[in-house]
Amino acid sequence: MSDFNEVVSRRKFLQGSFAIGIGAFAAATIPSKAIGFGSDFNGISFTPLAANSKDTITVPKGFSWHTVAAWGDPLWSGAPEFDQQTRGTGESQELSFGDNNDGMSLFEVNGKSVLAVNNEYCNRKIIYGNRASGLPETPDDVRKGMAAHGVSIFEVAQKGRKWEIVKDSLYNRKITADTKVAIDGPAAGHPLLKTDEDQTGKLARGTFNNCGNGRTPWGTYLACEENFHGYFSSPSDPNANLSADLKRYGVKTKDWGYNWVMNQDRFDVVKNPNEINRHGYITEIDPSKPQSMPRKQTAMGRFKHENCEVVVSKNGQVVAYMGDDERGEHLYKFVSKGKYIKGAASNYDLLTEGDLFVAIFNENGTGRWVNLKESGMSDSDISIFTRMAATQVGATTMDRPEWVAANPNKVEAYCALTNNKNRGVKPNQPVNAVNPRVENPYGQIVRWTPDNNEHAADGFKWDLFAMAGNPVVGEGLMKGSENITKDNMFNSPDGIAFDSKGNLWIQTDGKYTNQGAFEGMGNNQMLCANPRTGKIDRFLVGPKECEITGITWSSDKKTMFVGVQHPGENNPDKCHFPDGGSSVPRSAIVAISRNDGKTIG
Repeated sequence: MSDFNEVVSRRKFLQGSFAIGIGAFAAATIPSKAIGFGSDFNGISFTPLAANSKDTITVPKGFSWHTVAAWGDPLWSGAPEFDQQTRGTGESQELSFGDNNDGMSLFEVNGKSVLAVNNEYCNRKIIYGNRASGLPETPDDVRKGMAAHGVSIFEVAQKGRKWEIVKDSLYNRKITADTKVAIDGPAAGHPLLKTDEDQTGKLARGTFNNCGNGRTPWGTYLACEENFHGYFSSPSDPNANLSADLKRYGVKTKDWGYNWVMNQDRFDVVKNPNEINRHGYITEIDPSKPQSMPRKQTAMGRFKHENCEVVVSKNGQVVAYMGDDERGEHLYKFVSKGKYIKGAASNYDLLTEGDLFVAIFNENGTGRWVNLKESGMSDSDISIFTRMAATQVGATTMDRPEWVAANPNKVEAYCALTNNKNRGVKPNQPVNAVNPRVENPYGQIVRWTPDNNEHAADGFKWDLFAMAGNPVVGEGLMKGSENITKDNMFNSPDGIAFDSKGNLWIQTDGKYTNQGAFEGMGNNQMLCANPRTGKIDRFLVGPKECEITGITWSSDKKTMFVGVQHPGENNPDKCHFPDGGSSVPRSAIVAISRNDGKTIG
């Protein structure tokens, strides 16, 4: 019996007279010899890559890549090109592509290709590398940092075989930490969202720390606010005793070094205690209408959103799966009250009203979605204090739920559980079937099939599609599942997405030391998986100290756009991606295509 299947012996259940172990249930879908690349990948073949620690992008033979946009590249002709010495100013950053690009989607708008891209955060030691402290020291430094966050929307076009930014396009737009954003849904107008700046509780300023993303069938972009707490502090009272509500969302008396409070005291949680309640939501943006106001959809909950995978259920309701990316937090599902009607104007309000559910994973391979109304809290309170409602109904604590992806060819969904050093350590995070490893350093991908093939259903069956690990140096469950080999091993699956042909792409944000438990894994990477056979192979390796995150395709599927975030994050002097030489490392979007001109997803 394999180590993966040994989970069986610890977690057996009886279903009538038939006994089955959850480990076997999970492993049953994973072939024991999923090695090498075969014809069962859907419409794409390549020679798998070996891991490496190079300071560049590596793709298989027969494929090419180039940079489309990098942090600081101007979106308008009046803005200066990126300055390697100063790293820009507040003004130049407001006119340029933001930092640390993450989730993204490409939209076809009136015959134009428009990219909407999250700029999650800024690398302080890089963006402020012209300062001795490596931190913002002046009001303009703070202005630059705030402008580096948010969402960059811009047209791209091919010239020859290369894609590039179309400067001055009608669709080019920056949405930053200062942009006005409407508040919709049950929390709109709530007293806890009212501030001195906006006493209606229906207008926020800014969206920031947007991690993964989503897109809707009606053509809007969903930016997902994640670690919003890291921008708030209490310099007016450094010894403030913060409330339990603030602590549950990770707020402390010091921020993460952004020092936005230098310019705007709305980031002081003592002076302006309600400001933070206006952040932590899904922000809906219409790329086709550059003058439209973004909307925070509070019905979809307030937590550290990773991405938002939107599907239309058989009955027409819109279902959105969302992970809360923190150790021991939860997996959520929003189900709209209204139904999607192709081309209808009413679609634009589908995310403002509905029910929010949280997942419970049973040991026997079944699960259920619990309506947060069962917490006894009001709809508006559920929207603002979603985590508390989830705890109240007994939701399963997870190993950091990251991106969710739904299979376009089958009614099933996947979630990357990236890692969790607290698993089996903290009392509220015991080892269980879906999170089976103590101090989980590698992560796993869980898969579920809704009852009756209906995404809106309350019940589901689940298994583990893959447990990342190291079969060379690992012991027991640390080797990973049977579809993990010395040739494809990785750690910390993060971004996941399906292409139109049903291939699952897996992007990693893990340890890149290439030593100890991570020996042989090299830099962060992107792999391709066949959901039917469980086969996984490495397609791309990123540059030094980066995360690979964000993926989308051109309308003809001949170009895949992939994000490279925080290259050189800890040692920027040793990384010079993408410009080479002695240049400053910059987060970037790259375009990948096949040399034979055929489709790539």
